Amino acid sequence: MLLSRETFFEIIRFGIVGVIATALHYGIYWLLQSVIDVNVAYTIGYFLSFVVNYLLSAKFTFRKKKSVKNGFGFGGAHLFNYFLQIGLLNLFLWLGVSKELAPVPVYCIAIPTNFLIVRFVFRKIG
Repeated sequence: MLLSRETFFEIIRFGIVGVIATALHYGIYWLLQSVIDVNVAYTIGYFLSFVVNYLLSAKFTFRKKKSVKNGFGFGGAHLFNYFLQIGLLNLFLWLGVSKELAPVPVYCIAIPTNFLIVRFVFRKIG
């Protein structure tokens, strides 16, 4: 099954926004994890990258106007994604992955999941 042209470029745009948001998230986490609790550092990074991610996702990735409706849907998707990520982060830390590298496998699992949920939000809700 081939992807439509629009879906293909939507995935590319999602990837660009995702790289920006993930780099911001990881950068904040990396700076803070050595001075505060890793969960707090991860949460601060997640929240700040969430704001940037929403603005870029609405305008650039899915080309939708920002609205209360898609804002709540995006927020709900990211609330689920946050709990998935914080759970996975702690799992990988428990398994012995270093604080610096633990977010990497988390992103590998959570980012594709998040794409599907956020795509649904912007296509069906907003």
